[in-house]
Formats: sequence, C-alpha cells, structure tokens
Amino acid sequence: MSRRSWGQRGGYGGYYIPQDRFSLSFGIGHFFRLGMLPGMYMGYPRFQYGGYSFLMVDPWPDFWGDSWYNADDMYIGYDDGYYLYNRRYPSSGVAITIIM
Repeated sequence: MSRRSWGQRGGYGGYYIPQDRFSLSFGIGHFFRLGMLPGMYMGYPRFQYGGYSFLMVDPWPDFWGDSWYNADDMYIGYDDGYYLYNRRYPSSGVAITIIM
C-alpha cells in the first residue's frame, strides 16, 4: 500500500507542538508504548501521549503485527507534519494529526 505524505495531502493543517516542548518529549530519542490498541474517534484510531491526543490518519501497516501497540517501541517524528514511527520499522511512518 502506498502512503501519501503530508505534502501530497496538501500540507499539515492541524495543531503544532511548540518546538521546545517537542524536543523534550517527542522525536527519535523518546520511545514509548501505547499499551493498548488505539480506540476509534471520529472514524480514526486515536491514542494519547505526552499530553496530546493523536488521530492516525492512515492505517498502521499489517507487518507491524497484531500486538505492536503493546510490544513495540514507538516515537513521534515531524517531517512537514507528524508521523508515528515503529522503532522496528522506522521507514514506515503513519501520518497522525493532533486533536484538541
């Protein structure tokens, strides 16, 4: 399955995490585990981390496995928009957006 970048989507239009806060809790050096399967909200999987709620705009890849949310280290990166990355598969980011 081919994924569209935020640039291909027309740009990221959601809320932004201030850079000083982002560098303290987010990025490749800040791994976390969701601990539970993301719940559905407005038709999208939703999870919380670092005081923010995120919607997964794309489905997570099948190759992440059945228990990725409980077993794999994740991190949130920024590249013209936010992405959820699985440490085991860092080239397969899932587009996410922040909801308030």
